Formats: sequence, structure tokens, C-alpha cells
Amino acid sequence: MKMLKFAVPGLAVAALAAGAAPVAVNAAEVTLRGASCFPIGSPPGRPFEALVKEMNAKGKGVVQVNLLGGAPAIGSPFTLTQRMAKGAYDMVGCTEAYFGNVLPEAPVLRLQEYDFATLRKRGAIAYVSKLLAAKNLHYVGRYWDYGTFHLFLSKPITGPDLKGLHLRVAPVYTAFFKALGATVQLAAMPKIYTLMESNTVQGFGWPAVGWNPAWAKVTKYRVDPGFYNASLHLLVNNRKWKSLSDAQRKFITDLTLAHESAAETTKPRFQALRKKTMAWYESKGIKTIEMKGADREKWLGTAKKAAWDEVLKRSPEHGKKLMELFTK
Repeated sequence: MKMLKFAVPGLAVAALAAGAAPVAVNAAEVTLRGASCFPIGSPPGRPFEALVKEMNAKGKGVVQVNLLGGAPAIGSPFTLTQRMAKGAYDMVGCTEAYFGNVLPEAPVLRLQEYDFATLRKRGAIAYVSKLLAAKNLHYVGRYWDYGTFHLFLSKPITGPDLKGLHLRVAPVYTAFFKALGATVQLAAMPKIYTLMESNTVQGFGWPAVGWNPAWAKVTKYRVDPGFYNASLHLLVNNRKWKSLSDAQRKFITDLTLAHESAAETTKPRFQALRKKTMAWYESKGIKTIEMKGADREKWLGTAKKAAWDEVLKRSPEHGKKLMELFTK
């Protein structure tokens, strides 16, 4: 399937071209085995591919990344980070939805109500990093953000009641959709088109930006407002991270944090991309169903409550503190 060519990674690379200059140090170059939680070349996979490309261009003599492939071709995205923790890979680009089975508290990375710079100042990212380190994973940073998730449908709804709908889900919004009455089916990204085409499901959740254009053939509606944040994160096997030199760790960290800063959805670059994407939806005849008033409050309120109830149930020890750090 031909992918919609929004210049997401290109924008990221261009925005960072003036920063994170090549590093020259007296240390042996290390090659890290990288893997993506998304198909290579797909919209959600491109930002990691752009990060790897820039890392290889600027890290000659210091760090290189051999990108071995993306899920599901190299295995289930739900097991990729687990396998990296055991040493199958050194570095993974992934959404937290795919490593919640490693870290029960991972969903907090989509529930933040502050920008990432503020989260770091508040100690929120350090808290998550400590939890990940105990799982043999080092958290480097968020390298991209696709903005909010949305519900996309083949048939209209008149309010937040999702009873009677069978929806394709990822762990991100399973609890939310079920709380509003939907029945759900867990499936990887490549299966969405077939499930929608056959009417096995009548909708799916996905970020508004980072879409597969083929889905327009089976999608008629997008529900607003969006909910949660579709962030992508860079993780490294912790034992491998500790084996790197200070210069190598600094290079990876500095470059990733430059991407993290550039990824903020409040910045003009993302806003321009979202505007372009919305115009594309309109050109394809995908209509907007906008929740207003009490319906909007129920939609967003249920989304927040369902997600945090899940976090608190899975992690009573850390959930309350994380909620204090990540939300207002």
C-alpha cells in the first residue's frame, strides 16, 4: 500500500540540522542493533528511521545503528521490547502501547498534561526511567509525537455511546472504548484495512497525523476531540547502555533530546503538519463528528478516568505518584 507522504521525518531532520553536530572523540565506534515497533516505511515508522539516519550521519566514528527491521515482519510489536530487554536488540523505537507488558506504568507516557521539558523538570521522566531500568531498559527520550488519538469509523455515531460497535484496538484505548460500551478486538496495524473492509470492525483508534492513506477507502468519519498523546520513544538495552562510553551515551542522548524538543505539538512545525492532514481528510470525504457540551465532557472525562484507573489498578505502588507528576 502506498503511504501518504507527509514529510514528517524530513521536517524533523531539517529542524535539527543546525544542532547536534557530529561528534569526534577518541573512542572505538560502536554499532547498535536497532529495531522498530512499526513496519519500515510506514507513517509511524518513519520518525525512528529519520532518527537512525541522522544518528548514522552525525555519529561516524562514535555510534552507528544497524536498523534490522520493523514489526510485525521481525515479530510482534508487543514482544519487541521484551526481546530487547533480553538482548535480542540494543535499541528500539516504539510507542508505549507496545511495552506496557514490560512496564505496567508505561501508559503514563501518553497521559501527560505537561510538555516533556516540564515533565523532566518535575522528575516525571526520571521516575519512569528508574522503573524501566529495573526491567533492563534505559529510557533515552521521546523522539516524535503524532498528537492526539482519534476514533475513526465506517458508520456515524450521535454521541459518546459506543454500544453496538466492534472496534479494532491497541492497549492505548482499549479500556476507554470498552467503558463507553464497545466490543473490541486487538490487532496489529497492518490488519486494520482488512478488518474494516470486511466490516469485522466498524472503527479503530489512531493518531490523526501519521495515517495510512489506504484507510480512507474504508473510513468515513473521524471523532473529535482527540484524546491521549501518540508519543514515540527511544529505549536501549540497559546493560548495553552501561557498556557505552560517556561520549557515546552523550551523543545518543543529545540527539534524541533535540528531537524531543522539536516534537512538541504546540510548535508551528507540528501545527502546519496537522493543518495539512486535516485538509487531506476533507479531500477524501472523511467527515468530522464533533462531541460538544456534555457529550464532549463525557468523552474526555471517560478517556482520562479509564486510563488512570487502569494505571492505578496495575500499579498501586507507583500509580498515584505518577499521576501527581504527569497531570495537572
